[in-house]
Amino acid sequence: MAKSRRGRGGPETVTETVDGGLAELRPDRDRPRGWTLLIDGAPQSHVDLDDPSFLDFSYQRRLGHLADLAGPPGAPLRVVHLGGGALTLARYVAATRPRSTQQVVEIDAPLVQLIRRQLPWDSGWRIRVRGGDARAGLAKIPDGWADLIIADVFGGARTPAHLTSTEFVTEVRRALRPGGFYAANLADGPPLRFLRGQIATVRTVFPELCLTADPAVLRGRRFGNAVLLAADGELPVAELTRRAATDPQAARVEHGRALLDFTGGAAPVTDATALASPAPPAGAFD
Repeated sequence: MAKSRRGRGGPETVTETVDGGLAELRPDRDRPRGWTLLIDGAPQSHVDLDDPSFLDFSYQRRLGHLADLAGPPGAPLRVVHLGGGALTLARYVAATRPRSTQQVVEIDAPLVQLIRRQLPWDSGWRIRVRGGDARAGLAKIPDGWADLIIADVFGGARTPAHLTSTEFVTEVRRALRPGGFYAANLADGPPLRFLRGQIATVRTVFPELCLTADPAVLRGRRFGNAVLLAADGELPVAELTRRAATDPQAARVEHGRALLDFTGGAAPVTDATALASPAPPAGAFD
């Protein structure tokens, strides 16, 4: 059952136990209808009900750049979101690319119910939310259906192991149209073994890759998010680099030889060897 805690003269904070832990919807003091979703204290999503094109979190802005570059400006896309959260990116695509068709796969049914109730989205948007495991949901997507697949799945602040293997990435490529984009939100910290292993894994399936992240994360100085982009054709590296550099929290883009050097000979991961991403260190979200 949801509980509310009243803010000072503003909206109430809403808390509710969901399958993934304690969900908390905190009102944004700077945006009248802005909300941040946290699960067990870890920030997951930010939504502005008045402006779904606003992306507050830096990693979500980077994913938004990829959605912008996945097709001609404003043209509708077919998008698969593995992991729903508060549907921030699905709302963004619906607002910036009207008539897009989107499928969201989210395993946490009570979380979906909370978001539907507290942060409802436009009923006219072509967003279908499926319950269940992300990999099982991906298997139901027809061959070559998607223009863009976004993997942003965390359980207990960690990406589940079965969503990190070459077998999983092979399934992603099956569901993408030729020239489609695969974007994965990955979290890691020093010594970045997980991130390097994921680059090596995706490289076994897709010929073109690039990585965008805060320079401090790429240098192994702190725990944080990195967004990996992959495709079977040319990537918009120059435009992505320009956008990343001009973000409020500037990011670096690695591609080609620099990305290969960064990977450092890491071995690809299979279903037999896959591990979940590392847990964030204490205080990472303070």
